Amino acid sequence: MQLYYQSSPHVTIASNTFVNVPVVLKYEDTPLLEVVRQQPLGFTTQVPLYHSDGTYLAKVKGNRVYPTQAGKKARIRIRDLPGKFVCTLEGRVLFELSHGVGDEFKADAELYAPDGYLVRCSDAPLPDLFDLTGSAIRVGGVTMTGCVFKNLSVGIWLHKDGSCAIGVG
Repeated sequence: MQLYYQSSPHVTIASNTFVNVPVVLKYEDTPLLEVVRQQPLGFTTQVPLYHSDGTYLAKVKGNRVYPTQAGKKARIRIRDLPGKFVCTLEGRVLFELSHGVGDEFKADAELYAPDGYLVRCSDAPLPDLFDLTGSAIRVGGVTMTGCVFKNLSVGIWLHKDGSCAIGVG
């Protein structure tokens, strides 16, 4: 079974909802959570997976993992559980996609960027960013919660200096 939506899904991450936003979460120049069109079937999600040392491990499209050679060695797994897909590496959850009503889903993520920074997004209104030593970097200065963003190119755009843009046209 593959996860497809007929219209661009509503994605809720960091307590905000993004509608018709192809790049929901981006770190520097790297999209970390995308909604991509799969012709002619509809839309699905795409997530690149990196190890903490920056090694590109795999691309996850919908509920399928496309590992690199390094990813095959790491044994990344996707589990199809009732109502959600869970991606794990070495027993640790990297991200979860939970099905909502219709074309909605909720994402919780703990993803490494290519330069080793860790991005964590959950129900908290602000994503967390950690540097290479594991120290938290304060992200942004404004808290936005429960907002809906439509028809934008990027939903949440994080930078390693702690700056954050939400709703980039």
